[in-house]
Amino acid sequence: MPAAQLEVANLSAGYGQTRVLENVSFAVPAGSRLAVLGRNGVGKTTLFATIAGQTRLYNGTIRLDGKELSGLESASRARSGLGYVPQARCIFPSLTVEENLLVGLKDRERTAIAEAYDMFPRLQERRRNFGSQLSGGEQQMLSTARTILGKPTVLLLDEPLEGLAPVICEELMAAFSKLAAAGDMTILLVEQRIQSALDFADHVLVLERGQVAWSGTPVELSADPATVERLLGVGGLH
Repeated sequence: MPAAQLEVANLSAGYGQTRVLENVSFAVPAGSRLAVLGRNGVGKTTLFATIAGQTRLYNGTIRLDGKELSGLESASRARSGLGYVPQARCIFPSLTVEENLLVGLKDRERTAIAEAYDMFPRLQERRRNFGSQLSGGEQQMLSTARTILGKPTVLLLDEPLEGLAPVICEELMAAFSKLAAAGDMTILLVEQRIQSALDFADHVLVLERGQVAWSGTPVELSADPATVERLLGVGGLH
């Protein structure tokens, strides 16, 4: 299944009576890569959770290749082609690596697990280990691989590099770039490692107080240190 276009229009959402997002709109063309940036607490994780159907939606629309997702439960959104790798990773600690991967296969043949092992050879080495026995980097690989095995057409990655060693970060970003280059997935990335996100993305969205504060290309953002300082709180990019 080819990559899909994601369209978000006038999205307002939050938790209970607390609104976190207000009138957020953007479109991600099929096969492209979007980095969602911003300081802590501006609504990045809430945005991804809302797209995945895990918050309270007040108004707005979410469309995947023109199909309206807003009224669907999370499981139905996943069946429609939406893949979500949350910040918490959410693997099953009492299952082995291979058992975790089997969960992600959906209706595919068991042999498709080889795709996960090709992407992350470390998982094959640890396939009989329980989720609770994995390092943070290995858990992130497992969470990502399990989602990818479901063949999503749009993939949401929420801070996949958080707390990981530089060598693991490089391995994960290389895997994400390989996925994007294959053209089978549209990828949205939330990441605090700003330079890694800019190196990966072809378009950038910056959130501030639950709203879109800036939109453009990585080159444009890198060339605007005042905006970087104002919205991201860093003095420069390297």
